[in-house]
Parts: sequence; C-alpha cells; structure tokens
Amino acid sequence: MTQRIAFQGEPGAYSHQACHETYPDYEAVACPTFEDVVETVRSGRANLAMLPVENSTYGRVADIHHMLPASGLHIISEAFVRVHINLLTVPGTPLSKVKRAMSHTVLLGQCRDFLREHDIRPVTGGDTAGSARVVADTGEPEMAALASELAGEIYGLDLVARHIEDHDQNTTRFLVMSREPNFKRRGKGMMMTSFVFRVRNIPAALYKAMGGFATNGINMTKLESYMVDGSFAATQFYADIEGHPDDRNVQLALEELDYFTSEVKLLGVYPADANRR
Repeated sequence: MTQRIAFQGEPGAYSHQACHETYPDYEAVACPTFEDVVETVRSGRANLAMLPVENSTYGRVADIHHMLPASGLHIISEAFVRVHINLLTVPGTPLSKVKRAMSHTVLLGQCRDFLREHDIRPVTGGDTAGSARVVADTGEPEMAALASELAGEIYGLDLVARHIEDHDQNTTRFLVMSREPNFKRRGKGMMMTSFVFRVRNIPAALYKAMGGFATNGINMTKLESYMVDGSFAATQFYADIEGHPDDRNVQLALEELDYFTSEVKLLGVYPADANRR
C-alpha cells in the first residue's frame, strides 16, 4: 500500500521539496491550506504531514503553533531543508532576455542583489510553485519564476541561474506529524521533546517554571508565547528541549514545570535532525 505525505502548497513548493528529500518513497499530496494538511492526515487520506514551522531568515511560520495543540497529530520527526532559489524560464530563453521575475514576496526579498544586478523587475505572485506554473502557462520569454528546481522539473521550465539567494544559509525547519504518537522511541543520537504549557496565575510563574530546566542542565532550544482564545490574559507557550521524557533530568524538570502550570501537553518526542547543529 502506497504511503502518502501531505504538504501545503502547489506541486513544486518548498514543502513538496521537503517531502521529496525526506520521504522519497512516499507519494506527496498537495493541499491548499495548513488546515487541509492536518485534516488529510487526521482523516487517514495521508499517513504523515510535512509542516514548516520556522525559517532562518524570516522567523516562525504564522499560525502553525496555534494549530499544533488542537490538531490531534503528533510530532514524530523534524527536517531542516536548505531553501535554494533558482531562476526558471520558458524553454530556450537565456538569462539576458529576462525582464521580470515572479514569485512569493518573501522569495523576491531574498534575491534583491541578483535581480538588481541583472535589471530584472520583481513581480509578486501567490506562491513560488504557482509562479512557476504561471510562467509555464503564459509562455512569455521575458517573464521568469523564482522557485525550486523541483518546480522547474514539474512545469517544464529551464533552469538558467542556480542558488541565487542573497543569504547562503537560508534554511526552513519542518515538523513531520502523524496520527499516532511514539513517546518511548529512542534514536541513535540526541532526542528532542516538544510541548505546550500554560503557567498558573501567580507572580513569576514562568521564571519558576523554567528554573527546573536550568537546574537540571537541560538545553531549551525554543520558547515562544502566543495568545489563545483571543484573550490578552491567556498565554500559551511552545517549547523544544534537548532530551527524552524518560531521562531522569527531564523527568525532574517536567515535574517542576507541572507544579507551576495549569496545563502541559506533550506534542512529540523525536530524533534531532542531523542538520540541527
């Protein structure tokens, strides 16, 4: 039976690239929205979800952290994917004939130096892979797309300039999620644990809740806050730590966290990606 992994965007999107690189034997399923990705897995139409959570240049992906606790899915892996931007043209069109380049506004902002050097005017498109499809459909030689190499292959475009991004370390972190949790699994290397929590309404609650991780020598790689239920008074925190819940020091830290919080929810226990460091 074919295994399937769902992603948000059109075929050729960078999330599709992440699926292709990380799970090459899976059939990738394109979904219009992040909510559709979650529902596709939750309903059983796909086995896994590939969700971007943060980018090294532009920070966290909006709305994802709000979705995770209520999604009914569990984090089973992470993937760090290099975002290489390429100039794609109608077949047979050289770089010298390109006058305009279409892409998502975020990618356009990452190629300012290249576009300026070649006197190419940026044109905002709905997304990266969608821009490649538009260029292929219109067949206009003066219009190129900024997208992944995979998008070029899918839509039959020529790759006339590779890796033109201004920042050579641009990377997106993805979380792989499934319907079934596996909180006992152990990898060969470092394990990561992700969870959300709400602190009790007492003075210095967050400071006290975090103290257990410091005293037990646990590295917290991420701590983010966001409002819930539209209330300025209700704040939820998302955290990633290095370690496994069965480790004694992690157990002690989580016990201390539990004392100062009104709610703690474990989202996933998974091996750290080799590219994390």
